Amino acid sequence: MEKIASFNVNHLVLLPGLYVSRKDKVGEEVITTFDLRMTRPNFEPVMNTAEVHTLEHLGATFLRNDPEYKDKIIYFGPMGCRTGFYTVLAGDYESKDVLPLMIRMYEFMASFEGEVPGQAARDCGNYLDMNLPMAKYVAAKYLEVLKNITDDRLIYQD
Repeated sequence: MEKIASFNVNHLVLLPGLYVSRKDKVGEEVITTFDLRMTRPNFEPVMNTAEVHTLEHLGATFLRNDPEYKDKIIYFGPMGCRTGFYTVLAGDYESKDVLPLMIRMYEFMASFEGEVPGQAARDCGNYLDMNLPMAKYVAAKYLEVLKNITDDRLIYQD
């Protein structure tokens, strides 16, 4: 089998950032997958499942309610390695195109107060595995990366 594209990214040099992971054509439409890399792979601790799960609920809720992008959101969810998230959008985008959206989303997550959307047995298959304080902490940490992002954290480096 061929090695998939995401396994060809050099994770030893990958820094927290906002990257275009891939672009796929579905019919006439381009689908863009973004790598929201929140921690440095193999150098920093990964996020725990409770904060990842909380960020997933908050991020998905935010994106699917965004007035400009809600009809373009295909998916928002965690990477299995727990170093970040994938966001999939209908359309042909570059990282800089969605940077303002990602900043707004992480501001929302870093400052969120109240009950996490969908954190109920009726709405979620593992509603007890959530940690809002830690989710807010890691969101705020990544928000600083987004607000101070440099070009080398917008395009994968070799």
